[in-house]
Amino acid sequence: MATTATSNKTIPVIIVALLVAILGYFILNTPDHRSAGQKIGDAVNELPNGVDKAARQLEDRTPGEKLQDSAHDAKQDVKKAINQQ
Repeated sequence: MATTATSNKTIPVIIVALLVAILGYFILNTPDHRSAGQKIGDAVNELPNGVDKAARQLEDRTPGEKLQDSAHDAKQDVKKAINQQ
């Protein structure tokens, strides 16, 4: 009896987890729909943070690639902060 109740709860949890994973995949891989003017504006706004970060704004990148860049930048900032102490 306990096994049936556990397996009855497990199947919906697995289905929900798969749906969340599939939805996350599609969200992180959506194309960049910004216009050229928006990309230039974003690049100008990023200039105080460095030319390389501003140049990234001109590329067509998915949200997943942007997230990866942000994680890399955060890692570099932590390394700089640790080395300055």
